[in-house]
Amino acid sequence: MLIAERITIDTALKLLAIALYAGVLLLIGFAASRRTHSIRDYYASGKNLGFFNVAFSARATGESAWLLLGLTGMGYAIGAQAFWVVVGELIGVGGAWIFMARRFKRLTDSYDSITVPDYLESRLRDTGHGLRIIAAGSLLIFVPIYVAAQVFATGGAFNHFLGWNHFVGAAVGFGVVMLYVTQGGFTAVVWSDVFQGSLMLVGLVALPLVGLAHFGGIVNVTDTLTAIDPHLLTLHGPGSGGAGSGGWGVSTVITVIGLVAIGIGFLGSPQVFVRFISIRNTAQILPGTMTALTWTVLADGGAVLVGMIGRAIYAPEALAGGAAFESINTVKESVLPHMALQLLPAFFTGLFIAMVLSAIMSTIDSLLVVASSAGVRDYWQKVRHPEMSDERLLKLSHIVTIALSVISFAIGIAILLRDRDEPLFWIVIFGWSGIAATFCPTMILSLYWSKLTARGARCAMIAGFLMVPVMKFVVPPLLAGAGMQTLAGYFDALDVLLPAFVVGFGVAIVASVTDRAGQARLAGVGDELRAASGHKARP
Repeated sequence: MLIAERITIDTALKLLAIALYAGVLLLIGFAASRRTHSIRDYYASGKNLGFFNVAFSARATGESAWLLLGLTGMGYAIGAQAFWVVVGELIGVGGAWIFMARRFKRLTDSYDSITVPDYLESRLRDTGHGLRIIAAGSLLIFVPIYVAAQVFATGGAFNHFLGWNHFVGAAVGFGVVMLYVTQGGFTAVVWSDVFQGSLMLVGLVALPLVGLAHFGGIVNVTDTLTAIDPHLLTLHGPGSGGAGSGGWGVSTVITVIGLVAIGIGFLGSPQVFVRFISIRNTAQILPGTMTALTWTVLADGGAVLVGMIGRAIYAPEALAGGAAFESINTVKESVLPHMALQLLPAFFTGLFIAMVLSAIMSTIDSLLVVASSAGVRDYWQKVRHPEMSDERLLKLSHIVTIALSVISFAIGIAILLRDRDEPLFWIVIFGWSGIAATFCPTMILSLYWSKLTARGARCAMIAGFLMVPVMKFVVPPLLAGAGMQTLAGYFDALDVLLPAFVVGFGVAIVASVTDRAGQARLAGVGDELRAASGHKARP
């Protein structure tokens, strides 16, 4: 009887923490809706956000469930090798803030852009709307996939923490997002991201410390990991042959390159760069840079440490709850929920549930607003109905956001029905890679190369877009079928983003230099880029 009462009280405390979290989000959505009066407010917060809001929002949005469940799971499975993801994130986040944000902000202000396709159309002098349609179309395809992975993660989070059915958990979590994001738009997204990003940061710093205290300190953790596999403490990670087989072979080097390349996605993805559009002025860039990099070191580093400390404390059998499992990959992403449930009081476990949901929802809301802007602003208004009033556009924005939410939810449920043990990290990375490969080569070149043309950008975006599924589903099987299993394995280890990015970058350059008509339309672009870099235009 006492045990039953204890379980009931623990569950009630967990639900209380989740209810408080959901209540804060709904209040944020209501407050933001009172400040949303135009399409500019709905999609860019009136371009009046400070550096702290932008930095926390950009980082929370750029992470998603893969940080709390995927990266912690990688730390559990491969140990210190997962820190290469942190290195890649620091390179990507730092590169975006230091080398791109200031130029991008100045150009978007001069063009009066409120979306990334707005900016690209103005910068590349594209008068036929082809570039805008390609950009909007790619977002409307890859964003639901990316969001669907978060729906998948929501169901998993409720299942791990509370034992709820996956589908019920996914529906409850997603319902909260729909309520606040459809009303408050981008302002609600940013305010909620600050709240959620703070939860994520505190949780990922605190849980490794709790784990260390529980297990008797860092020496006990390192000794235990050494006994399991000494390569868990090395940057090359464990080898495929098990304990003691790690080393710096070709496959390991390629795997590391693939992990670092994940950071490429921060160098132009619309869901990140719309934050730079919304920042108040360029004076906010430097403090924003320091805030974003600090958040990345603490949160991402903490996620890897959670996994490594969890590996020392819990054997895979413990994470599986005594059930049979085929490999460590089937249990690794439950390490953070397991640690929170085992090591923390019930109310704080509830806060960790909220933290996981924060990672999920902070990405879902941003992606939905970006995709909605692609459909409403970048296609319906700019291409079909430029005369439409702000009042009608706002109503349409709400409808489109809800529709995209439903589509994304359906795809997420389909993933759950197909395979609940699919590694979350790589589902998320596929959607992330599709958006990044489509936009990042064009965004980088648009800020630094005055000869990039609209045709070059269109070709690059199509090539990057197509290369993601080709590299995922076509190239490795073809190589394996031709008897080149080793080479196929290398492509699998490298993953899709870097090859797709390189192809898109090269296509952009070739298509632009051969586009004489496009070059003729770029009059004045050189002066605009010099002004954006802080240099005076040539006389």
